[in-house]
Amino acid sequence: MARNLMATTRRTAAFGAVGILAVTGLAACGGDDSAGGGGGDGKTIALLLPESTTARYEAFDRPYFEAKVKELCSDCEILYSNADQDDAKQQEQAEAALTNGADVLVLDPVDSKAAASIVSSAKGSDVPVIAYDRFIADAPIDYYISFDNVKVGELQGTALVEAMKAAGNESGDIVMINGSPTDNNAGQFKEGAHNVLDDSGYDIAAEFDTPEWKPENAQNWMDQQLTALGDNLVGVYAANDGTAGGAIAAMKGAGVDPLPPVTGQDAELAAIQRIVAGDQAMTVYKAIKPEAEKAAELAVSLVEGEQPEGDTEVEGVASFLLTPIAVTKDNIKDTIIADEFYTVDDICTAEYADACAEAGLS
Repeated sequence: MARNLMATTRRTAAFGAVGILAVTGLAACGGDDSAGGGGGDGKTIALLLPESTTARYEAFDRPYFEAKVKELCSDCEILYSNADQDDAKQQEQAEAALTNGADVLVLDPVDSKAAASIVSSAKGSDVPVIAYDRFIADAPIDYYISFDNVKVGELQGTALVEAMKAAGNESGDIVMINGSPTDNNAGQFKEGAHNVLDDSGYDIAAEFDTPEWKPENAQNWMDQQLTALGDNLVGVYAANDGTAGGAIAAMKGAGVDPLPPVTGQDAELAAIQRIVAGDQAMTVYKAIKPEAEKAAELAVSLVEGEQPEGDTEVEGVASFLLTPIAVTKDNIKDTIIADEFYTVDDICTAEYADACAEAGLS
């Protein structure tokens, strides 16, 4: 997948004048479609997130974003929506946000292709669009904020190879449990993983694109593979922590012992605990706070009529790309805990007390 990253090139995104529309009301809560509308002057920012199955969106992205907006702009209104993995619902939420006076859309799409119509509607209303976390190809987005997603896949692939070798397996079968086929980022994770795994000396015995990123879909597929692969399975590439959890549940249910190394992404609490316990080899930590806060800063700048420059370009779009970090048992303390993403008490519950002590966390 072409990325066309040109780190030395900066550009100012061009977009139509941002109108400050009349709105009142409270920001939407939870999964509500939107709120606001009415009379009174205001600055309105719509945050449209894709789903709640992945813990990060409700637990981190939303609160970090909202807190930063309120810090920078006390009179800014936030229209919040979560699409629950339904692209038609997200389309309706976006149209409602535009109707209710959104001056900027911060959009993390359910379906990266389908979201192009949302961008077109926004542009028709002279409302700029920030693609948040997931790129929206072939659409006139104004900015893109995310991580280097090919690098994420490369970190996962590299960590998997290292873990398989550490387990004494120089060859054997691996399976790849990729992300949702409707998520542009999932294709980039897969690309990065293949960059490493294709020439690793291990055989990719089977590969699966997980519908809607659902752990149960990953678990059901993994159940089917275990009979066919038998003792030849030496590693599992899982694109995120949810699919990793599904794969691990399938293997435990089938009595696989010891478990082969399994990758992940998002640094979910359950995944960190699995890493401490030795059930999962690694996760990719993407520091969500700076990502969400950068999106908030940019959205506030736009409603105030500014046109910031990006740090780089992705397919001609002014972009900000943050650096992902591979997390294993050896560096949880220096990353997850040091950043206060989780505390030792969060991780080291009674079930994991002995494993935490062995890992030097408590």
